[in-house]
Amino acid sequence: MSEILEILMVVSFGASWPFNVVKSFRARTTKGKSLLFLCLILFGYVAGIISKLVNESYMASFASKWYVLFFYVLNFIMVGADLILYVRNYKLDREREK
Repeated sequence: MSEILEILMVVSFGASWPFNVVKSFRARTTKGKSLLFLCLILFGYVAGIISKLVNESYMASFASKWYVLFFYVLNFIMVGADLILYVRNYKLDREREK
């Protein structure tokens, strides 16, 4: 049961990130965004990925549970994309200020 709930949590977060990335891309500004928040979320996904990789029982059943790690990595990539857009948008904000 705990694995199902973990999957639901990771998939729910994962479903939200594409909307956030598109919003960041279109907004072309960092207003309303938090760099600290993005970094903390990235750190959390790194911790989740590492916890799966060092969990012997998970790794022993990896062939049948690979999808859990897949969604952690996918979410990490989405947040990473949002962080890259943050940097782009920060530069755009600075150019507009000049």
